[in-house]
Amino acid sequence: MSTTSFIDPVYLARFGLSRVNALEYFLLPLNPFLAPSLSSNQVLSNQRINVDALFQDQIRQQQWQGRPFDPVDALKKAEDAYARHLEMLVGEQYELMPAEEKQQSTNEDGIGNQNQQQDGVGPAVPAQEQLFVIRHVLRSSRTAKKILGIYYIIEGTIFKSPSVRSIVKANLARTLQALTEACESLSSCARYHPTLGYSWDFERPASVNEDEKERVNAYRELRRSRKRARKMISADATKNTIAFTETEEEALKATEAIDNILVRLSKREMNLARISQEN
Repeated sequence: MSTTSFIDPVYLARFGLSRVNALEYFLLPLNPFLAPSLSSNQVLSNQRINVDALFQDQIRQQQWQGRPFDPVDALKKAEDAYARHLEMLVGEQYELMPAEEKQQSTNEDGIGNQNQQQDGVGPAVPAQEQLFVIRHVLRSSRTAKKILGIYYIIEGTIFKSPSVRSIVKANLARTLQALTEACESLSSCARYHPTLGYSWDFERPASVNEDEKERVNAYRELRRSRKRARKMISADATKNTIAFTETEEEALKATEAIDNILVRLSKREMNLARISQEN
């Protein structure tokens, strides 16, 4: 899975990050996740239409109408107005997904108290959040749109959401790796006796014989080399339509026969060494 990310510490130190400027932060030119084509958000930004400007308009309307200071309600109306502007355009767009209800707390949680207007200066933005979800869509009409990607902003760092295919592929790779390691660990616990046959011995001795260790490693390496050779032969056979000559077929058969003999000898030496240790 991709590990690309983006963060602009200068922007964060100067403006911070909240729902008011999350889209503006994502639309920075240095962001590698930004589409090369001009998006509808950039068209609106050129017209000075963004969530921040609409939020400030809502705050001023509250002051003119004599209503109590409510930044949460102002932000909600600003986001709705911005969404209506996007619906009037077609093309690639970026949408800020709605926050959870627990994140959209009322003024009783201290948001209103922290954002009081001071000495005629514009009101501060709502409290900062830790996670923002941005959806990249392709809008063809007012109601029809296609999702192109999902992005996360976690504490100022932008990540791209992995696809379902990459997640399944990574999980399968980890599962296969764990199964391979488990099989290799179990293979060293197998025991063979001429009269009793095969059995399991899961109690490993404190000190392992170095010679037996080398034989086990050599046996495993031989098995891996045989698998690689088979894959190469099968790949070449599928790519090339020319049939092997009799000499080449005899050489391949001889090589495979020698590998089988070496594998049997390695198994025999390992079994004899284990039997001698048990006795």
